[in-house]
Amino acid sequence: MTLEIITADALGGLRHGFFTRRGGASSGVFEGLNCGAGSSDQVEAVTINRARVAEAMQVEPGALVTLHQVHSADAVHVCGSPQGPRDRADALVTATPGLALCILTADCQPVLFADAQAGVIGAAHAGWKGALGGVLEATVEAMVAIGATRERIAAVIGPAISQRAYMVGPEFFETFLEAEPRNARFFADGDGDRYLFDLPGFGLHRLHQAGVAQAEWTRHCTYSDDTRFFSYRRSVHRKEADYGRLMAAIRL
Repeated sequence: MTLEIITADALGGLRHGFFTRRGGASSGVFEGLNCGAGSSDQVEAVTINRARVAEAMQVEPGALVTLHQVHSADAVHVCGSPQGPRDRADALVTATPGLALCILTADCQPVLFADAQAGVIGAAHAGWKGALGGVLEATVEAMVAIGATRERIAAVIGPAISQRAYMVGPEFFETFLEAEPRNARFFADGDGDRYLFDLPGFGLHRLHQAGVAQAEWTRHCTYSDDTRFFSYRRSVHRKEADYGRLMAAIRL
């Protein structure tokens, strides 16, 4: 089955993609293109899936650079193919051609960045905690440090959980209000004392505040489309044992 890859013109013609679950070798709850080595999926299936992503990105599998994602605000500068343990961080940047910067998600925001003119790219994993902590701003700062210009950076948020599917409790709401009272604009009333949180809207706000030239969301909801996307929250609601991870990648 052919891979399905969502792309965005904003990224300056650089090779990139937000890969859906279609076209993979995994089965069961992981059916499709599960790229999560940390899942309980068969190692052989994940290896095949990652190789298919690498082929689509026109790099060797060893040039797919991933992180040990920990919901932090940390961004790392990558200069070469991975050697040894993965960095514990949630964003990576490079000016080195031939490396595919990769992020894994299953409801959180995968964000790809590019200053095509400067030849600097970035990728970030931005769940609510990372976004609130500043991972998107940290990615922009790390790109600027290696030659990007803030006013030329384009950022695209890929498939993520949408507001209509993201119900949270009052403690979650209070956490955002304590950080900034105006964050209330990203919440709508849900059932009872629950709220609906607009994660992509919050991500776009933080990107605009960081001063990037262009920021957009592909407007795909991971929770609402189980034929195309994996979703952690959906797997919990269905009481499934595990869930697949989607990959987003960009390269120079």
